[in-house]
Amino acid sequence: MLILITVVLLNVWAIPAEEIFSPSINIFEELGKITTMEKKMKSMEDEMERLKTENKAPKVAFSVSLLTSFGPKSVGPFHNGLHTLIYKYVFLNIGNAYDPNTGIFTAPVRGAYAFRVFSKAFGNPERAVTAGLFKNDQHIISTHGHQSGGFISSSNGVSLLLGEGDKVKVNLYPGQWIFDNGEHHHSTFSGHLLFPM
Repeated sequence: MLILITVVLLNVWAIPAEEIFSPSINIFEELGKITTMEKKMKSMEDEMERLKTENKAPKVAFSVSLLTSFGPKSVGPFHNGLHTLIYKYVFLNIGNAYDPNTGIFTAPVRGAYAFRVFSKAFGNPERAVTAGLFKNDQHIISTHGHQSGGFISSSNGVSLLLGEGDKVKVNLYPGQWIFDNGEHHHSTFSGHLLFPM
């Protein structure tokens, strides 16, 4: 209300004295303009509050590779069911949602997340590189490549709606293997929060 009175007084002072009592001034029109300005100011204040809240959203991003040591190494094959891959070399782990001890990403907030998996292996007639991305133990996508010789690579990515506490990991399938080199980082797992919901 104080703003309204101040604006009215400012408008009145800006009007020459002889016009104050002139029929050409429409007080209701001036009050309408003031009301419109108040609505615009309120809208701007609301937008500023929304932006402040948006900026408080957690920052979540990680990118990891299988090996921390230099030199080539294959992981697998394992024959007793799915084997969770533990990506030990951490490029980035903003928000600490990825656990390099377990290989599991845990969503800190409900939101839309993007994930990428890159897998490489030696070609072998008896085994392939087959790894799957799992959300709470439910298969979502896979990388797969098979050939009898040379190197093979496969990649895949997906965006998922996760609830707070949902877990995402990469499992190697039974009888398969995956290759990495701690110097060149061939096999990686990455993800980030697109936006909270």
